[in-house]
Amino acid sequence: METHLQELLHLLDLERLEDNLFRGQSRDIGSPQVFGGQVLGQALVAASRTVEDRLVHSLHAYFLRRGDVNAPIVFEVDRSRDGGSFTSRRVVAIQHGQPILTMSASFHGNEPGLDHQAPMPEAPAPATLRDLSAIHAEVFGGTADITHAMLQARRPFEFRPVREPEYFKPVPAPPRKQMWMRAAGRVRDDQPLHRCLLTYASDYDLLSTAMQPHGVSFPHVQIASIDHALWFHRDVRVDDWLLYDIESPSASQACGFVRGSVYASDGTLVASVAQEGLIRQR
Repeated sequence: METHLQELLHLLDLERLEDNLFRGQSRDIGSPQVFGGQVLGQALVAASRTVEDRLVHSLHAYFLRRGDVNAPIVFEVDRSRDGGSFTSRRVVAIQHGQPILTMSASFHGNEPGLDHQAPMPEAPAPATLRDLSAIHAEVFGGTADITHAMLQARRPFEFRPVREPEYFKPVPAPPRKQMWMRAAGRVRDDQPLHRCLLTYASDYDLLSTAMQPHGVSFPHVQIASIDHALWFHRDVRVDDWLLYDIESPSASQACGFVRGSVYASDGTLVASVAQEGLIRQR
């Protein structure tokens, strides 16, 4: 798995074409399109390369088109504003002459102020849980179905769900899930990089939370992320265990809304996530 982490780090190391223009490649994870978290992470890398001495504290993105894993992605950065306290950037990811993602990101320096957070919810320790790759290998081992092959693909992150997913006979359950995650290897001390890696991982397994109350699962639904928002509250290390606590307060009109909180293992709330996506029953 550490090899896959190194591949991801290579993908995030974008080629600089001009001051505000970058180019990146994609990794085939078995799906017919680029993984949304990859484009998010690369777009944040592009924006961060144009900012000095400030860290991203929020980003808001829209997925516009499916990405082609066989073609490079060009990231164009608009330096919207360099203010006294905040820096704003807008990024457009382009393939085949068309935008596939737009993202706005805001950066802020270290500034003292009020400090509080929601307490970390209770969850079993990650050492007591099975890795998602082992679960998928047991459930789907040997199948040639493209959806199942995608689920079995090796990942640069370890994911250990508190409640193991049911794919063939899902039972209706409350719209909430918990999952421990961490990078599959050590990552150098580079806070912008850790935030880009968390951006990548934050897109994993969100929309399925909105499907749980209805007892539906792959391949009986068509899902696609529409937008993604992420707020960084405190410094994060993705190579230490993080608890991803996810809930879906609403699903309607073929769209599901989910939000998540990311906690360090010591209980520190490091980030919050929100996403809406298409959930269409086949």
